[in-house]
Amino acid sequence: MRPTGQLHLGHYHGVLKNWVRLQHEHECFFFVADWHALTTHYEDPSVIGSSVWEMVIDWLAAGVSPGAARLFIQSQVPEHAELHLLLSMITPLSWLERVPTYKDQQEALKEKDLATYGFLGYPLLQSADILAYKAGQVPVGEDQVAHVELTREVARRFNHLYGRERGFEEKVAAAIKKMGKKNAKLYKELRKRYQEKGDVEALQTARALLESQGNITLGDRERLFGYLEGGGRIILPEPQALLTEASKMPGLDGQKMSKSYGNTIPLRADPAMVEQSLRTMPTDPARVRRTDPGDPGKCPVWQMHVVYSDDATRKWVDEGCRSAGIGCLDCKQPVIDAVLAELAPIRERAQEYLDNPKLVRSIINEGNENARDVARETLEEVREAMGLVYD
Repeated sequence: MRPTGQLHLGHYHGVLKNWVRLQHEHECFFFVADWHALTTHYEDPSVIGSSVWEMVIDWLAAGVSPGAARLFIQSQVPEHAELHLLLSMITPLSWLERVPTYKDQQEALKEKDLATYGFLGYPLLQSADILAYKAGQVPVGEDQVAHVELTREVARRFNHLYGRERGFEEKVAAAIKKMGKKNAKLYKELRKRYQEKGDVEALQTARALLESQGNITLGDRERLFGYLEGGGRIILPEPQALLTEASKMPGLDGQKMSKSYGNTIPLRADPAMVEQSLRTMPTDPARVRRTDPGDPGKCPVWQMHVVYSDDATRKWVDEGCRSAGIGCLDCKQPVIDAVLAELAPIRERAQEYLDNPKLVRSIINEGNENARDVARETLEEVREAMGLVYD
């Protein structure tokens, strides 16, 4: 996540709640994308520095746990930059120019000079962010699927260029022996069925077989994956997009909640400010007087009820609005109560971290080290594959 300002309810419903769930289902890496923020905020980086720690506190307050996931800062793991550089040697310029968000964001951010190499290359930096950890899945929205597809293409090209290590066949044969006679025979049969008959089920079974092998190294497993599909060693596995359901969190004006629209409710907003913001939300323009009936479908407050209210409350609102049986302030009160109840524990946990900044820095420092350990192993393999090891 890019550190470019306070986090709000849109971030919570769109990303953080998903992270909290994923951290208990997968090995997760969540990082502050400060280099990515520089691609659009290079002229005024002060917003980045002031936002990093505030954002980490919001993550922790929302329930992201350093005990369940690795939390770190991108620029503190220089392996991201080195892998970005090495991948840039093999990535065609046209691949970057065709990424949909490249021209879209240039159009949307006309006030900024984005004719920079950093902005053109940021999707490749994203690829490095993913491939440094050999990620299997990347949680993204629909608009980011193209970035994951670019990453898959880059990984595929890298493996095609560098996967044929010296002595590959001999190393594969040695790895198969380590599996034991029964599993080795099964692996060979499955590989033959896939390569000669295109049996996809055999491919999936063989992959599952390799995943279950505890007596072969990670390097051997990747060689056997590559040999299975008729290629070389898979040095950089191709990740899959893990689609995140689009956030249905509306802003105070009914549009998507976004800082650029000025319609947000910050996660740590004062309760009085939250209540005032919700009380002054626009409603159905047809309800000029209390006695005028309205249409919930034309009211931004109704969208809040869709997120926060149960069926009974929504029924009460729908009937009361259409019959003018309730006023707009009556309609808003359940939303006010629900938002305040949701934010109270977040604000309370955030205060604990605000009172103990050393703890926050300690969490990130540990996460930086853990992330570097993993990324460093990948870079060692990449350097070796590209002939950059001089023993």
